[in-house]
Amino acid sequence: MKLTKREFFAFGGGAAAFVALGGMPVGASAATDEVKKLISDFAGGKMPASGKVSLNTPEIAENGNTVPVSVEVESPMTKDNYVASVMLLATGNPFAGVATFHFSHMSGEATATTRIRLAKTQDVIAVAKMSDGTVFMDKKQVKVTIGGCGG
Repeated sequence: MKLTKREFFAFGGGAAAFVALGGMPVGASAATDEVKKLISDFAGGKMPASGKVSLNTPEIAENGNTVPVSVEVESPMTKDNYVASVMLLATGNPFAGVATFHFSHMSGEATATTRIRLAKTQDVIAVAKMSDGTVFMDKKQVKVTIGGCGG
């Protein structure tokens, strides 16, 4: 295989950039850091526990442009014990924060349903903050296919 001068410098520049950036894919790390920061900011630095939050997503989404998502949080929804807010995240989207729903004790129940856009196969996360400051989380992976042909 014989490289032209232009191809030689293109490959060399790409290799140099790869080494300069530590040889790691930058996008994956940045997305993970963004998601962790969003959760930490929402939770006030507390570590979310599992339980109480029930996230419902399709296992496979044939169209990533409109993926149905619903979330329900177990709570008596009384004046002293209610769900304050729920945040939805999509870890593989350019901006992970998708939606935040706010509730009060007068909401009756803490449920929300929406449709979101997913850029590719990824995790969808629901984080619920309770009135007493406790935080709960649920996570589901959604496989996004293009025309039903894998993803």
